[in-house]
Amino acid sequence: MKIFIDTANIEHIREINSWGILSGVTTNPTLCAREGREFRSVIKEITEIVDGPISAEVVSFDKEGMLKEAHELSKIAENVIIKIPITPEGLAATKALSSERIQVNMTLVFSVNQALLAARAGASYASIFLGRLDDIGHDGISILSDIVTAYENYGITTEIIAASIRHPMHVTEVALTGVDIATIPYKVIKTMAKHPLTDKGIDRFLEDWNKLNKLISTKK
Repeated sequence: MKIFIDTANIEHIREINSWGILSGVTTNPTLCAREGREFRSVIKEITEIVDGPISAEVVSFDKEGMLKEAHELSKIAENVIIKIPITPEGLAATKALSSERIQVNMTLVFSVNQALLAARAGASYASIFLGRLDDIGHDGISILSDIVTAYENYGITTEIIAASIRHPMHVTEVALTGVDIATIPYKVIKTMAKHPLTDKGIDRFLEDWNKLNKLISTKK
């Protein structure tokens, strides 16, 4: 499973990218607004840090507006992926862009039916918002698993992105569904690297190392 980071914070992206585990970035105008940055300049800076796919979202609701924004965003860098919501206009825009070999991440997908339509329209990625499904009492992981199965049934090559991840257990659960990608908030990625037994083991190693050095120094 590939790991993306879901943020517009440049320092967080630099830090996680330095670990050598990052495959891409998803972001949107809302995340950029939280950082007090202009959207396109943030996207440009991210593309200079991470080689993998960088999702940049359109804000228009009609096909022509989406296409105009998509063409502008795709000029920023070759690894920019256009993020488009799954609506009838979004599907039409995705079909047009895919015919131009411009990759689309179809976002705000919440059902198997929507995921199937995204694939048929030619989306390279489909983002499934499992946390938001959980928020309204649906089983986000179960729906995500059904989408994975449906895609496998028909050999669909659209990559599934597990989005709206809220905690480390979400990451474990989505990995077990066989999903292609998880896009994860910075704090959750940081937590993934931690375990109390790891900390305890390091403390024990250091304690034993210090004992060994003390024993060696007394024998000199």
